[in-house]
Amino acid sequence: MKREGQIKVDSENLFPIIKKWLYSDRDIFIRELVANACDAIKKYQSLCQIGEAENDNSAPKIEVILDQEAKTITVSDNGIGMNEEEVEKYIAQIAFSGAQEFLDKYKDKTDAEGGIIGHFGLGFYSSYMVAENVEIETLSYREGSSPVHWESNGSHTYEVADGIRTEKGTSVILHISEDGKEFLSEYKLREILRKYCHFMPYEIFFTAIKKPSDDSAKDDSSEPAPLPKPINNTSPLWLKAPKDCTTEEYENFYRETFTDMNLPLFWIHLNVDYPFRLKGILYFPKQTDKLQVMPGEIKLFANQVYIADNIKEVVPEFLMLLKGVIDCPDLPLNVSRSFLQNDGEVAKISRHITKKVADKLTSVFNNERKSFESYWDDISPFIKFGCIKDEKFYDKIKDIILFKNLEGEYKTFAELPKQNDKVYYVSSTEIQGQYIKLFKENGIDAVILEHNIDTHFVTFLEYKESGTKFVRIDSEVGEALRSSDNEESKESEDELVKLFKDSIGKEKLTVKVENLKSDDTPAILTIDEYQRRMSDISRIYGNMFGSVEDAAETLIVNSSNSIVKKLPSLDTEKQQLLCKHIFDLALMSQRKLTAEEMEGFVSRSVQVMTLI
Repeated sequence: MKREGQIKVDSENLFPIIKKWLYSDRDIFIRELVANACDAIKKYQSLCQIGEAENDNSAPKIEVILDQEAKTITVSDNGIGMNEEEVEKYIAQIAFSGAQEFLDKYKDKTDAEGGIIGHFGLGFYSSYMVAENVEIETLSYREGSSPVHWESNGSHTYEVADGIRTEKGTSVILHISEDGKEFLSEYKLREILRKYCHFMPYEIFFTAIKKPSDDSAKDDSSEPAPLPKPINNTSPLWLKAPKDCTTEEYENFYRETFTDMNLPLFWIHLNVDYPFRLKGILYFPKQTDKLQVMPGEIKLFANQVYIADNIKEVVPEFLMLLKGVIDCPDLPLNVSRSFLQNDGEVAKISRHITKKVADKLTSVFNNERKSFESYWDDISPFIKFGCIKDEKFYDKIKDIILFKNLEGEYKTFAELPKQNDKVYYVSSTEIQGQYIKLFKENGIDAVILEHNIDTHFVTFLEYKESGTKFVRIDSEVGEALRSSDNEESKESEDELVKLFKDSIGKEKLTVKVENLKSDDTPAILTIDEYQRRMSDISRIYGNMFGSVEDAAETLIVNSSNSIVKKLPSLDTEKQQLLCKHIFDLALMSQRKLTAEEMEGFVSRSVQVMTLI
């Protein structure tokens, strides 16, 4: 006999219910229903442990069945089940948390809290985001219980009747609405299950009953096939103790979770029981782009139930460049499980993760420095980004930050050779080859900082390590590059300056004459360090700080070069041609030429060859 009732909503809990309708992704209903099924199984196991239920020794399992012809999705479990009174209480009174009441009642008798993550009533109602009608078939574990059938189309009324279920547990049958028909795709449903349920703690079996064709109408092909193997991994690697995990297991788990065929460089296994529970594995991926920092992916779980990717309240922003999984049952989640409360406990978790990363990096550096150096080019963008975003992180790892010099050797900041508290650096080994040659010939070292983030990092270092200045290798001509023998008179220098200024025709270009130790180079172009940085930053951020003038350029003419020495003896036409060509060569050592500049360079190169 059918019995009708009205769904009750406590007005004081209306806001959390509204929150439920603000799910950013409708596919989250699968997570809610399967998580509820996990809770039901966990409750039954907990009651068996304390002797309040008789163990029937059935293997815990969850079935997800897609019936394309009937347009239904069924989520079924063999957990605790419900009697009619409980259905009325947990489903009709949707503001009541069944999980919380269970914990309050049994918290001193069982460890159930470690595995119950759902609020059954509220999670269940997420099904109406895709279903026009929902049925429940359930049978309580209690001896003598009768099966119950519950049904509602999502309005304020429902019907309760005698059910047909013969085994303990619960089945939730969703009759998919027209605007939810995308979820009747077998491929889509498998992907959703993988996304949300891949590491849930009980075996999940997926069956797709396809719409029969005319040719198959006479056979039994539309019947459910035998249960395949589980679609989920019930024992993810992060649950094991680090000492029990092998390198092969870590690498296989990485491939399985992130479908990345490039092996990670190394990893950090988190295993914390106090003052909060936290497990996980953070992988340092190989950076394939040498200019841009490639984004990572941190998957957040609570008791093996997927919550979301890259939750910045738990995982510091700079760690988002890593790939990994973090499972924290103690996270204060709201009813939807999708939003975290940014409170003190969450902040503690975030700080602890940062500390563990810093400790691991320091340990590798101290115990395996050669290995650390081999990783450095890949992990340095992540570390530098972390330092800029979190000064406390920098303070923890500043002594292990490495700099590669012109000989390919790795030095810490303390080991760097400094010229009058200056550290010279190279931003492009390809473009600045001429300057590198000058430095090497004169025994001057520099460090290679070629990544985009280094523009910000050197400014950050100057702020943290006051008294030290970072100067790009093409920003100035230091004393070490100048010769003490100056053969040119002041008058000759002035003539050379005027000759180059007139020939090149750039008003803002400054021209100086220097006697460099190396006589191979006719001229080099320097650019003011501070102005260039401001110009670079302005370009990166699209002039959001207002227009910034191009940095001032200075052409240093090398008076010891044989070509420069011959210039005064040539006719005016040849002087102008060679001055422009010398400027072209100096400019090419500073940056790539524009299309117009390259056209002029090629044309002048042909003219120069005719002089031979």
